[in-house]
Amino acid sequence: MNVASVGIVGAGQMGNGIAHVFALAGFDVLMTDVSQEALDKAVALVDRNMERQVSRDKISAADKKAAMGRIKTTLKLADLGKTDLVIEAATERETVKQAIFEDLLPHLKPETILTSNTSSISITRLASRTDRPEKFMGFHFMNPVPVMQLVELIRGIATDEKTYQTLVKVVEKLGKTAASAEDFPAFIVNRILMPMINEAVYTLYEGVGSVKSIDESLKLGANHPMGPLELADFIGLDTCLAIMNVLHEGLADTKYRPCPLLTKYVEAGWLGRKTQRGFYDYRGEIPVPTR
Repeated sequence: MNVASVGIVGAGQMGNGIAHVFALAGFDVLMTDVSQEALDKAVALVDRNMERQVSRDKISAADKKAAMGRIKTTLKLADLGKTDLVIEAATERETVKQAIFEDLLPHLKPETILTSNTSSISITRLASRTDRPEKFMGFHFMNPVPVMQLVELIRGIATDEKTYQTLVKVVEKLGKTAASAEDFPAFIVNRILMPMINEAVYTLYEGVGSVKSIDESLKLGANHPMGPLELADFIGLDTCLAIMNVLHEGLADTKYRPCPLLTKYVEAGWLGRKTQRGFYDYRGEIPVPTR
């Protein structure tokens, strides 16, 4: 199947990044969210990020102008029904995602491929609640989408080969690399990454090291570009906790038990960069460790 138009549900951090790369790759993009303000902010952010690419000679001014012209927005979820591919990039809560697909289904073309940008939720389970489980896949982009090279492609138990091959070609057209993952909790990247972050929080919780010493140790001792606690703040502590809970519940192994300190930070509303406080306090000029 030829994919020319893409509908994106959610104009947040992931949604606007996905819109950015698809528009630059020549796809027509239609993005929806619950508020016009969120959509306006997303388009303005894509514009700024593309302008940064122009200033660094990554793309031309003509490329940017053409790409921005391909991005349209709507407040009506039903409008996405006419697109060839739908990417759901809403919050990481299964009930929210199911409600979106339920509202969208009556408006879809028979051949439209449905996908979710979920980082951990069962693709098979999400697909089973739709009328097209064979045309449903996990399409997991990494954050920030314009920068990160990898896309995880996750087949549900019912996904057919044609749908998979279509998305492989889409990823190639985006200039990114596809990694195929089986439909098990958290797939590949987060199955490995989140327990490492959770272990770093345990290391802090047990007093083995401070925020600063833990992050410096991994940056300088393991050559990581960002320390695990700094990375957790960047991802969002609520997202980290949600994925750890999916791992713990889905695999029933105590090694995936979320650290109580991670739970406590989320309960406090200290979710990282997006709330200005997490393992670091971002309200000043320089981030300061909170422990």
